[in-house]
Amino acid sequence: MPKAPATPAKASSIAEFEHSLDELEQLVTRMEGGELSLDESLKSFERGIGLYRHCQAALEQAELRVRLLLDPEAPDTAEPFDSRID
Repeated sequence: MPKAPATPAKASSIAEFEHSLDELEQLVTRMEGGELSLDESLKSFERGIGLYRHCQAALEQAELRVRLLLDPEAPDTAEPFDSRID
């Protein structure tokens, strides 16, 4: 069954998440490199926290959408995903 095309809002949201995650990964790499000044490190850390919060909120919204799809009548009773593999 073919996937339905993403609406512009969904595509934008996905692109925003991916861009934020990519920028966060780049910040972490630069900070781990140890070549930033203290001021640059603090600014990068502050930016990273903002990006992390944005990504976390996007993931929470995605989880809510999945729960609604699994059980539209009672999304609160849907079991959370278990990412651990036994």
